[in-house]
Amino acid sequence: MRRPTPKRKSLADPKYKSISIGKCINYIMKGGKKSTAQAVVYGSLDVIKEKTGKDPLDVYDLALKNVSPDVEVKSRRVGGANYQIPISVTGSRKLSLALRWLIEAANQRKGMPMKEKLAAELMDAADKTGSAMKKKETVYKMAESNRAFAHFGRARRK
Repeated sequence: MRRPTPKRKSLADPKYKSISIGKCINYIMKGGKKSTAQAVVYGSLDVIKEKTGKDPLDVYDLALKNVSPDVEVKSRRVGGANYQIPISVTGSRKLSLALRWLIEAANQRKGMPMKEKLAAELMDAADKTGSAMKKKETVYKMAESNRAFAHFGRARRK
């Protein structure tokens, strides 16, 4: 059996020196165009500062904290049937799921440039509204309704 691949350290973004913003830029980046992705993220943080008058990093961190899931469901086959088994989410996966949901929700908004869509989604998430929060609640409800199958997740694999 091979040893697991070591985790790579993510680089912080150049402007705010934040690792989570650096990851957000990398998630938004398409086709290796990092400067375009940086313009989108920094532009959205500027829009947040204009509209709310608050520190955009505080709004960003609050939005990430609100959207980060505590539990998720994983499919597991037991005795010919597939069960959705609720499992708790670890730190790095929380961040990646939250970023993914925020960016997907921003992409689904229509009629604005991406920086404004992302800013609107971040502000909504900070207020505990918006599509990304709805996604988190849906996942939580799925985990809650399948709580009876949690014991399958603790079973030893042979």
